[in-house]
Amino acid sequence: MREFLATFETIFNNAIFYYAMFVMSSYIVLTLLSAIEMNSYMKKNSYVNYREILVSPLAPSVSILAPAYNEEATIIENIRSLLSLHYGNYEVIIINDGSKDSTFQQMFDFYKLEKVDFAVDYQIKCNQIRGVYKSQLPSFSKLTVVDKVNGGKSDALNAGINVASKDLLLCIDVDCIVQEDAILKLAKPYLEEKYKVIATGGVVRIANSCKVEDGRLVEVNMPKNLWPRFQVLEYIRAFLMGRMAWSRLNGLLIISGAMGLFDKDTVIKVGGYDHSTVGEDMELVVRMRRYMYEQDRRFKVVYIPDPLCWTEAPADLQILGRQRNRWTRGTIETLWDHKDLFFNPRYG
Repeated sequence: MREFLATFETIFNNAIFYYAMFVMSSYIVLTLLSAIEMNSYMKKNSYVNYREILVSPLAPSVSILAPAYNEEATIIENIRSLLSLHYGNYEVIIINDGSKDSTFQQMFDFYKLEKVDFAVDYQIKCNQIRGVYKSQLPSFSKLTVVDKVNGGKSDALNAGINVASKDLLLCIDVDCIVQEDAILKLAKPYLEEKYKVIATGGVVRIANSCKVEDGRLVEVNMPKNLWPRFQVLEYIRAFLMGRMAWSRLNGLLIISGAMGLFDKDTVIKVGGYDHSTVGEDMELVVRMRRYMYEQDRRFKVVYIPDPLCWTEAPADLQILGRQRNRWTRGTIETLWDHKDLFFNPRYG
């Protein structure tokens, strides 16, 4: 018995050691790849004049899709922020996902909305759209509001896709703070990459304790609460060390649900967002990659090391736990649903 326990202890210790070595080696490799990719990005973009993209007739058109559910406290400022982004050809589509508060009424009154005749092409399944509204004010001509029956974030985004008229889809959380030049930086890879770009994403930063005025970030501060401080470090590791490295390898499987720019044609061909998973952002990217491999088409999913979006992180441990539970379940569901991709040379 003593010999058995000694053998078991040796095997267990060796397993822990080799696992730790594997994890640390993986992080070292990813860090090196990330550094190479960021250095390459800085060399290519340090002297870029983004105004050329702003005025270029070749720049792709963009539809901003922002689902809103019970956002009465901030909806007006959020929309104003989106309407002030620096880009030429874009539209802002706010999808009111059956809000139970005054979200829709506030938009209706402030932006002088009126219902328009709009033949919705239901290319992607979604809950009933009750109406499409446009502003009567010329200064808000880019704004479209979709009022629909509640169905969750994925369903709201699918409704927005059915209404969108532009080439690319910028899917965001309506309460995020978006950098004014975010679209310019996200759209640039669509103009310069050799292969078809199906999605681009950027770094998401923590906005807790930062100073915001008129929907714009004017002062960056370290969060006062302990839990958001931990998340600042985690976000740096995840976005700069992780996703930049996988972007270098063209193996990126996720674009943050807070903000991502997608090729509309590819999104429609794969059927839009999946209602059945809590990890709709990762699942969509995996399905788009799968589609491109099955079509034998070369493609890229690009990540940018610039902070383009700021979001409030959970400051309560219980809320943080629920968020991480949802993220973990979403990842597991996606990997399980697409388990036939593992070790299959057809899918890269």
